[in-house]
Amino acid sequence: MIQRTAEARIRHLLNGFPCVGLIGPRQVGKTTLAKEIGRSFERVIYLDLELNADIVKLEDAETYLRQFQDHIIIIDEVQRKPDLFPVLRALIDQDRRPGRFILLGPASPSLLKNTSESLAGRIAYHQLGGFSIPEISTGFDINSLWLRGGFPDAFLKPDFWQDWMENFVLTYLERDLPGLGFPADRTTGRHLWSMMAHYHGNLLNFTELSKSLEMSVTTVKRYISFIEEAFLVRILEPYQVNLGKRIVKTPKVYLRDTGILHYFLGVQTLDELFGHPKKGASWEGFVIEQILQQLPANQQAFFYRSHDGAETDLVIVRGGKPVASVEIKFGSGAKPSRGNTESVKALKTESNFILISENEDYLLTSGFRVCGIKLFLDRYMQAL
Repeated sequence: MIQRTAEARIRHLLNGFPCVGLIGPRQVGKTTLAKEIGRSFERVIYLDLELNADIVKLEDAETYLRQFQDHIIIIDEVQRKPDLFPVLRALIDQDRRPGRFILLGPASPSLLKNTSESLAGRIAYHQLGGFSIPEISTGFDINSLWLRGGFPDAFLKPDFWQDWMENFVLTYLERDLPGLGFPADRTTGRHLWSMMAHYHGNLLNFTELSKSLEMSVTTVKRYISFIEEAFLVRILEPYQVNLGKRIVKTPKVYLRDTGILHYFLGVQTLDELFGHPKKGASWEGFVIEQILQQLPANQQAFFYRSHDGAETDLVIVRGGKPVASVEIKFGSGAKPSRGNTESVKALKTESNFILISENEDYLLTSGFRVCGIKLFLDRYMQAL
């Protein structure tokens, strides 16, 4: 088992909250991680609400759960039993000891509305993504993670990752998204997901999408918002504080997992990826996702682009103030463009990076630091 960096964070939350919600897309390793954490407790109950036997146990949830007040109770696929949340609230209010429940779900709190409404103030959420560079740094190759993505089964089984992706996408479209309330049919959902792959790294043109899908802009926005909250796409908003410039106001879109991206692009090998026209956009999205997985709660991320050519791929903001700009380039040859230097002048960021795929680390006379993504995550991320 690959050690997940999220484990320490979840253990920390269990020391302070009666309930911890571990959320993230299906098959990302939530169950494995929760069970691993559970092994360190003396008394553990695990319930999987995809199993009829476990659903039966919770027909009278209050009576059943009261029997195990001295246990940590892990409830998987919690969204399948929405009437459970008021019971959990009542039990927690009677005993506010930390570390009583771990709830696992495949979507954001806003999609799991019963959780967010019933357990407000009683639950802390942690979002689990795919494998990250720090987690696979020993014995694995970063390019393999970039190609196959971070879903454990896809990453760890290179001979089957394309077959795994096909079945994963099919299952999500036929069962998982409809189960969360996604209103589109399978064909429309697949078409939308595929189009998001081709928009990856670009500004999101809702009007163009609505024409291609033959539906209203309002409907397209609602569908994209839904799959964003299911952790399948990342919508990166532009930094729009009034800087005296005409700023691009349209968001950019990325598929959060590059394995899914490459599946939709028809890319199967690193050679194909290195020769693909979306190589640069794919690498950009991969690096951004690696950074955002480790971004502290008191920081936010945006991109910056003005109509006069100033731009940077990622702006890290803390306390409403830009603290770092990050430009992402594939390869080793790196120097800031005029647009990058103009964006730094506008944003007034003190820390400015050009992240590359090679394992380099050096400072340019312009003040930009060129370094590899792994070195950035290891050495500089926490200092921002």
